[in-house]
Amino acid sequence: MVSIILLGCFLLYALSGLFSSILGAIVLFTIFRPLYLFLVEKKGWNKSLVALLIIFSSLIVIVIPFLSLSFMVIDKIASINHNTFPIQEWLTKIDAFAAQKLNQQHFAENTLQKLGTLATDLFPSILGSAASIILTLLVLYFLLYFMLTQRNEFEAGLLKYAPFREQHALKFAEAMRNSTYSNVLGQGIVAITQGSLLGLGFYAFQIPDPIFWAVIGTFMSFLPVVGAPTLCIPAGIIFIANDHTIKGVLIIAYGLLFIGNIDNVLRVIINKRIGNTHPIISVIGVFIGLPLFGILGLVFGPVLLSYFLLLLEIYETNRLAADRLERIRTNTET
Repeated sequence: MVSIILLGCFLLYALSGLFSSILGAIVLFTIFRPLYLFLVEKKGWNKSLVALLIIFSSLIVIVIPFLSLSFMVIDKIASINHNTFPIQEWLTKIDAFAAQKLNQQHFAENTLQKLGTLATDLFPSILGSAASIILTLLVLYFLLYFMLTQRNEFEAGLLKYAPFREQHALKFAEAMRNSTYSNVLGQGIVAITQGSLLGLGFYAFQIPDPIFWAVIGTFMSFLPVVGAPTLCIPAGIIFIANDHTIKGVLIIAYGLLFIGNIDNVLRVIINKRIGNTHPIISVIGVFIGLPLFGILGLVFGPVLLSYFLLLLEIYETNRLAADRLERIRTNTET
């Protein structure tokens, strides 16, 4: 037992660099499992063909757009100059407005520094070498292919080696599926909707590069508390500082009242149809995930925390069941 534990810890340490691939494969397997079962078991399609189609589809729908948008954001930030965005002029006006109206000195400068720190935490995996990204994707899809084509063996192995009874293992699998859907699909729908509405609003108010800001808003929507609507606040302050008070008030109201409430409406619908993820899990999960996975931590962090809480719930259920059984045996003997 000691040898197994020591070797297991060593293997976990050795595979720590591929943890994103392993977790990503589990998430994609959970999402695409119903589609795989439908095509293979109901339609009678070939297992390998369906697995390859799922891999190709996820590349086209998820991975390539995600990487492309990330590189677009990085390239756009690098190409910002004083002619495109008069950053220093805006910062000066915002600082003057904040100092006069809000009694906040160097508000814009301090905020910009915090955003720079956030961006550094957010994009480390994207800013890394292309070879690392390719290796991560290769391992991810290698694992996903065999998870799908050998689904029965894979799931039977999980049940066999799960550290709790079969009924609890099945309950954990169902809860894990709902948690994955809620964190990945649900949050993805909210983020894309908020980002799109932000881009449309910026276009209507003639703010430069609305598509760029829509992408930024989509990424920020994964951040609890912050979210896409907060981007409307600095835009409104800039309008007010440039003597466009009505525009400034309108865009702030559009962000906080319309985009913010769309978030609440969508979450109610998603929680009813998919599953409920408490906001505290999202907040703590993001702070856990960002240092570990970079931008992928926006998704992986809450997912991991949800899995951990599910395991705690099952452990507590097992312990309570064992206590009840012990009390029954004690009462019977007496």
